[in-house]
Amino acid sequence: MRVLLIEDEPYISQALAQGMEQAGIAADCAMDGHRAIELLSVNDYDVAVVDRDIPGPSGDQVVAWMHEQRLGTRILMLTAAAQLDDVVSGFQLGADDYLAKPFAMKELVMRLVALARRPAASVPPVLEKYGVSLDPFKRTVHRDGTPIALSKKQFAILQILLEADGGVISAEQLLERAWDEHADPFTAVVRVTMSSLRKRLGAPPIIETVTGTGYRLSAAQEDS
Repeated sequence: MRVLLIEDEPYISQALAQGMEQAGIAADCAMDGHRAIELLSVNDYDVAVVDRDIPGPSGDQVVAWMHEQRLGTRILMLTAAAQLDDVVSGFQLGADDYLAKPFAMKELVMRLVALARRPAASVPPVLEKYGVSLDPFKRTVHRDGTPIALSKKQFAILQILLEADGGVISAEQLLERAWDEHADPFTAVVRVTMSSLRKRLGAPPIIETVTGTGYRLSAAQEDS
């Protein structure tokens, strides 16, 4: 999952970004409305966490812009305002969820996971294919009933492939969705992580390399 965090307090922004990273969520940060719109214009985000009180275009204006652009990004409003009128106005602007400060990091993560899943109504709570099951909420993976321990990035890649339901996902798409904006586009990190993921999943292999295109889940494959 990839999230845009729009928060102008450096300490809060850093703490939230670190908390997301520990939960396996790639987070880009914007300190003002101009930077937020710039990032939203060039990247695909699953969720935008928007503080309403930010410099430049306000959080409300950023949300309005997102709706004008018909972006598919879900919106979680994050604010110190907890009055009912503030909550109502946030939803009227188009927010999908609303969280008032202070809050527990665990709650924020769970809300992000729920929002990221919401657009894809066909994606079941537990993703399953070829004997592999992945629970995004419990963050567990099993193959034929046996638990498999994965790193955060291995988990993210497997989740993306399972959600694609047999569709081909390019290395560029994996890099964009599972890493943040600072990832080197020429890095071999996707290939290395994919190789280690295949080893963790064991035999028979189910991740197919589609030459010149990307990766997909398929029936038992020869190692590639």
